[in-house]
Amino acid sequence: MSFPPIRLVICDIDGTLVRHDKSLPQENIEAIKDLLARGVAVSLISARPIAGMRPIIAALGLTGPFGAFNGGTVFDHDEAVLAEQQIPASTAQALLAQFAEAGVTRWVFSDGRWLTSKMLDPHSPRERISSGLAPETGDMMAAAANADKLVAVSDDPVLIAKIEARARASAGRFASVVRSQTYYLDVTASGANKGAGVTRLAAAFGVPLDQVAVLGDNANDVSMFRVAGLSIAMGQAEPGVQAEADFVAADNENCGVADGIARFVLPRLG
Repeated sequence: MSFPPIRLVICDIDGTLVRHDKSLPQENIEAIKDLLARGVAVSLISARPIAGMRPIIAALGLTGPFGAFNGGTVFDHDEAVLAEQQIPASTAQALLAQFAEAGVTRWVFSDGRWLTSKMLDPHSPRERISSGLAPETGDMMAAAANADKLVAVSDDPVLIAKIEARARASAGRFASVVRSQTYYLDVTASGANKGAGVTRLAAAFGVPLDQVAVLGDNANDVSMFRVAGLSIAMGQAEPGVQAEADFVAADNENCGVADGIARFVLPRLG
């Protein structure tokens, strides 16, 4: 069977392009730069805000456009916002109140700021690296009125599963509720999901979706697996996520992006 050639590769960052400690392997850098040299366009899509994507974009020498906040914010290399979707204020505030009632750490990303309910949360140091922002305290309900993303943070799998089910029921069609990590429950605008984000990016690059390859590792990547012509999951992804992908590469600690490009993307360049 013959497949359309891959002309655009879109990669998730956390758990995919970078290791758990947020370092970017040289092998992944070289694999991306090899694609660019072959004339293949490369972009990034992430739950991170723009500030958190900035150093990765620079290290890879990419020119954009890109998708932040799970694709809800599309921006160019100069960080000009091309499209933006925020959570409806009433929905964001209601969900934030639910998270507070559950007693978990709450984060609100709004107006280029990261507000937190707990400055010393154990996940905050790595989030500083991921987001490119410093956590602040402040009026979280006010910030939620124009939020790009809310996050409920908990290492209790039973609790976060209950929060997720309740949040999805409450959000309905007004917001996307999905895990970006096992301990992060992300809320973004209903159109701010990676499937829609990849669709926007493909249109911006002028590439049909069947000529797009995507790489990811978590539940929030499944929607882009379903729209792209070629999908690759990282080796540490949960079985349900792997099952949604066309192929499974090495894990992110062992340069899964470089492995996936070498084994599955390069043979599809035509």
